[in-house]
Amino acid sequence: MFTLTKPSRITVLGAGLMGRLLALSLARQGHQVEVFDAHGPSADGAAAPVAAAMLAPLAESAVTEPNVVRMGQHSLERWPQLLHSLATPVYFQRNGTLIVWHRQDGPEAQRLAGLFDKNYHLNTTLPRPEQLDAQRLAAVEPALQGRFQAGILLPDEGQLDNRQLLPALVAELHTLGVALHWHSPKELSDFAPGQPGQPDLVLDCRGLGASTAWPQLRGVRGEVIRVHAPEVTLQRPTRLIHPRYSLYIAPKENHVFVIGATEIESSDAGPASLRSTMELLSALYTVHSGFAEARILELNTGLRPTLPDNLPALRWVGERVLQVNGLYRHGFMISPTMHDITLQVLADGTSPLAAQMQVPVLQG
Repeated sequence: MFTLTKPSRITVLGAGLMGRLLALSLARQGHQVEVFDAHGPSADGAAAPVAAAMLAPLAESAVTEPNVVRMGQHSLERWPQLLHSLATPVYFQRNGTLIVWHRQDGPEAQRLAGLFDKNYHLNTTLPRPEQLDAQRLAAVEPALQGRFQAGILLPDEGQLDNRQLLPALVAELHTLGVALHWHSPKELSDFAPGQPGQPDLVLDCRGLGASTAWPQLRGVRGEVIRVHAPEVTLQRPTRLIHPRYSLYIAPKENHVFVIGATEIESSDAGPASLRSTMELLSALYTVHSGFAEARILELNTGLRPTLPDNLPALRWVGERVLQVNGLYRHGFMISPTMHDITLQVLADGTSPLAAQMQVPVLQG
């Protein structure tokens, strides 16, 4: 397979999170990079804008595979390095994740606490969960004093602001002279070998847009709400245990909050349903009454590109096309790991990190 032994001409298909990260690193290595995207610079159509951008491997350990948790741990350490290299500041926080519940959901909280404890003992590089009584909870999150009798703190977990990161990456690409072709959809058939003027390498990071060439991909629908709530101050992402889903509230700067929960096996990218919107907002109000006066900034839906096993993969199509896909609902949590694996594969043909994280490098 193709390796980057000298400065090369590289075409990146898809300017979502993965495409932007890889295009930036490859341009910094001295390669001539151009990017094609079917949409505009705001990443409409990509999964990245419709996300809370939480970096929570221990929290996710209750519902996902151990290798994804390890990828999240690696990425949590890599994000500060990636963000520090950008000229534009991007909000990043590492104050942990707080989990709370109402009294009637205590049995589910006990089950979840048992899972966290078990996963910690299986992977002692994870932070140890801290059980909180009402007094300690009030000290950790003063805004919730008197509202909950217990909680669980998952230390050291983080989050960033995806809506700041995406334009910051575009600005950096402009500075490096990367050619950005917006509203310019491309297929792999547009890069048939042997034709004049073809790039040395094509990186396909189109998410669901790559399903024409990778038919195993499917969409998993997610719905999020962004609100402005000046009366609410939370120090960290907070998850509410709920009978049907785990509601998350991710506080961004200036009292903006991203709220979500839904994970629907559907490729329907239409507007959010009335039922899920009412459930999200009513559950949000039970966390803090200050959300009653919040202003809804956005109600959005997105599709996460997902492979049959819900795990990410790389795939060679021929010798000069490499696909990176299947990040599912863990895009921000694992994208730096997938970025590092891809660069190793392109540099050496193999990736020790891929072996460590059990990420397959397939031959299409």
